[in-house]
Amino acid sequence: MLSRFELANAIRFLSIDAVQKANSGHPGMPMGMADIAEVLWNDFLKHNPNNPHWINRDRFVLSNGHGSMLQYSLLHLTGYDLSIDDLKQFRQLHSKTPGHPEVGMAPGIETTTGPLGQGLANAVGMALAEKMLAAHFNREGHEIIDHFTYAFAGDGCLMEGVSHEVCALAGTWKLGKLIVFWDDNKISIDGNVSDWFTDDTAKRFEAYHWHVIRNVNGHDSEAIKEAIIEARNSDRPTLICCNTAIGYGSPNKAKTASSHGSPLGAEEIVLTRQQLNWPYAAFEIPKEIYAAYDAKKKGDVFEKEWEARFAAYREVYPDLAKELLRRSVRQLTAGWEKLCQEIIEKALQNTDKMATRKASQVILNDLGPALPELLGGSADLTESNLTEWKGAQSFTEKNQDGCYIHYGVREFGMSAIMNGLALHGEFIPYGGTFLVFYTYAANAVRMAAIMKQRIIFVYSHDSIGLGEDGPTHQPVEQLAALRAVPNLSVWRPCDLVETAVAWISGIERKEGPMALILSRQTIPVQTHNASQIEQIKRGGYVIFDCENAPDRIIIAAGSEVGLAIEAAKQLNQRGKRVRVVSMPSIDTFERQDEAYRKTVLPPTVKKRVAIEAGASLPWYRWVGDEGVVMGLDRYGDSAPAEQVFAECGLTIDRIMHVVESLS
Repeated sequence: MLSRFELANAIRFLSIDAVQKANSGHPGMPMGMADIAEVLWNDFLKHNPNNPHWINRDRFVLSNGHGSMLQYSLLHLTGYDLSIDDLKQFRQLHSKTPGHPEVGMAPGIETTTGPLGQGLANAVGMALAEKMLAAHFNREGHEIIDHFTYAFAGDGCLMEGVSHEVCALAGTWKLGKLIVFWDDNKISIDGNVSDWFTDDTAKRFEAYHWHVIRNVNGHDSEAIKEAIIEARNSDRPTLICCNTAIGYGSPNKAKTASSHGSPLGAEEIVLTRQQLNWPYAAFEIPKEIYAAYDAKKKGDVFEKEWEARFAAYREVYPDLAKELLRRSVRQLTAGWEKLCQEIIEKALQNTDKMATRKASQVILNDLGPALPELLGGSADLTESNLTEWKGAQSFTEKNQDGCYIHYGVREFGMSAIMNGLALHGEFIPYGGTFLVFYTYAANAVRMAAIMKQRIIFVYSHDSIGLGEDGPTHQPVEQLAALRAVPNLSVWRPCDLVETAVAWISGIERKEGPMALILSRQTIPVQTHNASQIEQIKRGGYVIFDCENAPDRIIIAAGSEVGLAIEAAKQLNQRGKRVRVVSMPSIDTFERQDEAYRKTVLPPTVKKRVAIEAGASLPWYRWVGDEGVVMGLDRYGDSAPAEQVFAECGLTIDRIMHVVESLS
């Protein structure tokens, strides 16, 4: 009969051999956490390799994603569509086994991890999704949403500040189905962490209101099993503190940084095989070990049992069952197109001046009640971002069926949790903060873009237009930074109509997240007609034109569109021929066909001025060699908005002067 030690060694040596073949990778963590992984995956994890997307599966997150070969080994051994040849292609071009786990590359990968701490944050989002879905859909005797989220995390994950933000919330929310295994091996790339990581981690998590299980021997299968049983019976999130040896089994490299991020080397691998009594060649796994790990039959049983429960549920609650299935496949409600038409029609009829942050709330007041999957929130700025729609119920531990989350002052944590919510599959999360604080959360936004998740990042107070708070709160470089992120669509609308189109575009978008950039200050409403809506959707369009073919073009976005139109009107009265192009989304406009782009920006018109109260860098492509960018490549000032705009040279008179001076 196979021992657990032998089963764990299969993980160790698949990891050792793949890293060695690639001559790149991190063997130490898989070697150290193999015993924990074996117990969790063989005794507790509820999953189905035949259907990696089964809705009620347990989620497994490898937050210390540098140890990716541990997860690839588990997926291969338990029967997922990940072959031994795939493992041999570890870290190679176009393989299913990249250096860090990437969602969509191999079946069974729930999230892309690598930047430490963010996988842990994603796991909090997934556990939150489970709790909210259970509150909304479960009924007495019909618990159709009932799964755990397990996460592996290392010292580095817990050093990262985002771990504080998200774990504090997990404790407040009492996410009892979240279980985190801390790989307490005391080693990072720089060596023993005793000189720079001396936190009392157990007390820290107890202060977050977590259940903490201390000093578990990470190489004692029975101790691990007992700890998991205890954790599963807690009504709070659990941290299992696992004492492990990085590079376990390596005679010369165990418990040292030399096994962290480099192959063991051929000689050390021979010694490790001898030390662990593993007589098999590289990538050789005995049939009986494969049989012991195979989870396909067990997974089918799990899913069929759930399907029977769901069938009974559907008999009693057909509408709820239909709604859950709709959301699980990320379909929008059947009345979506009609709702969009109504929203656009109302926006077209509006004549009130308003800040686009207010315009956003007006749109949300229609979207929120109609889309139960739309899950809002803000990092402590709800009254400023205006991200809460009328009638929205706040989520709390006591009101788990709420649809709006107060994240507190945790921009990074909020963004990374939203990634987890989106990855779970039944929510379209959005969350707000000031644009200047995007930089706190930038890496989570980047991860959302890499994973192409449908998330809407709402950033208000978009420019020097916020006024008196001054340069610490007035964004300058943030817009350029956001526009540089691949797969992220950035929209900076100029009024209610453009804001409506932006929200609709973000919700319909399947290629990645959206950043919605909104003004604090009231700005004029522009004149639109229904025929322009399709053009607005294309990211850039002619919003104001002269009578004959233009000889000058002003391009603008957001609050500067109004300035551009006023300047163009006066210039046209002086005999100039000036067109104004509103470009709320540069990246969307870039994706349009060349013919359309030329109708908006005729190549023959070389005299162009782009205007934006932000870094000028993104606009040079659109003005060409003979054009001018009126941007903001300095920090602002503390004063009323009108005075700051004047001080920075963004006035109607200044725009007119620049446009007229083009030769």
